[in-house]
Amino acid sequence: MHEQIIGKSQAIQHVRELIDCVSNTNLNVVITGESGVGKELVAQHLYLKSSRSGRPFVKVNCSALPDTLLESELFGYVPGAFTGANRKKRGKFEVADGGVLFLDEIGDMSLPLQSKLLHVIESKEFCPLGAEKDVKTDAWVIAATNHNLEQAVSEKKFRKDLYHRFNIIKIYIPPLRKRPEDIPLLVSYFVDQYSPLFKSGSVVTRDHVERLARYAWPGNVRELQNVLKRLMVLDNCDEIIDELEIASISSKAASSSPIPAWLAPEMVRLQDGKGEGLLSFSLRNIKKKAIDQVEKEVISAVLDKTDWNRSNASKVLKISYRSLLYKIDELKIKPSIHSRDHTEFTPFI
Repeated sequence: MHEQIIGKSQAIQHVRELIDCVSNTNLNVVITGESGVGKELVAQHLYLKSSRSGRPFVKVNCSALPDTLLESELFGYVPGAFTGANRKKRGKFEVADGGVLFLDEIGDMSLPLQSKLLHVIESKEFCPLGAEKDVKTDAWVIAATNHNLEQAVSEKKFRKDLYHRFNIIKIYIPPLRKRPEDIPLLVSYFVDQYSPLFKSGSVVTRDHVERLARYAWPGNVRELQNVLKRLMVLDNCDEIIDELEIASISSKAASSSPIPAWLAPEMVRLQDGKGEGLLSFSLRNIKKKAIDQVEKEVISAVLDKTDWNRSNASKVLKISYRSLLYKIDELKIKPSIHSRDHTEFTPFI
């Protein structure tokens, strides 16, 4: 059974409407959005709703092949076209004749190949490598990219004329973080899908779903799908979701927040009345964490300066030798790559 386009957000409803409007027009389509949002799924639905659904659906990943291989993949070749070409190879344009050719990550295609692609789209014919005669094709070309093609055109990395050819119909799929209302529906769909396959896993509760809906999902639907597979297989839902939340908080702390990233494990996500993410944490825990962090940095610096001579370090720090050993163990202080660890013998007293 083919995967559905799941969601109730206005953005997803608009995508469905565009699919219904465009599916039988044969107009060139470009599907845009971040990696993992479901661009190939939209292309497949365009194909399934069209009169071409009984013909081939052929996918080519333009970022996965170097130029020479991508060219032969798209247009094919005849025997003797180059060294090692011992037989005829049909290009994807020929294979997709009457059906759909889905060009994924078209923004990564080189300019020379973009020129050849433009020619095929305009003339509906192409010449296989080494051939003397052109081959006609009636493939409906649907493209997808996670690049900003307008910017690529301005930077002369993407042909302006090819951009206008594809920009007749543009379907944009927003990232999952901008349509959180779709997350509970996606969770329910994937849980129903995977439950028969992974019967030994955890039960995903309403609290789990609410926490998942507050996560930003940088990998979008693909990341959500993979996380749910883990939840269905492993019996540790809370731990897995905790990891997601801590990773998200750490990332924000490192990039833009004035709160140090090392405090992330002490933070707990909350929701305010507007649905915007807040951070709440215990000041008592923060105080201990901050003191430990400062002590660790100071002790590490002194130990490095004394080449890890613990006797000298304890004198510099004005603490007893035993207290220093205790702190090294408690704070898990390790020698840096630039210091020499002088192992000392401590007699039993």
